[in-house]
Amino acid sequence: MDKEAIIEKLKTIVKPFVKNDDAFNTISENTDFITDLNINSANLVDIVLDVEDAFNIEIDNQSMERMLNVKATLDIIQTKLAEK
Repeated sequence: MDKEAIIEKLKTIVKPFVKNDDAFNTISENTDFITDLNINSANLVDIVLDVEDAFNIEIDNQSMERMLNVKATLDIIQTKLAEK
């Protein structure tokens, strides 16, 4: 799965939790979930669980703690998919 496809899938997962639509409309690898999209930390856990389901991967606690922005999340998803 290429980077753009992963980002598109990630956008559908993140959308229900976004509080800043302007930032969501210009989402990029540099977008931070908490500061840019105003997603609270409790919802980040929901996002991680949804990512696990959507990509059929398992995310360990150490990786989960790094999933604060699009780039880190993308890297983790790509790594986990490569390990399958």
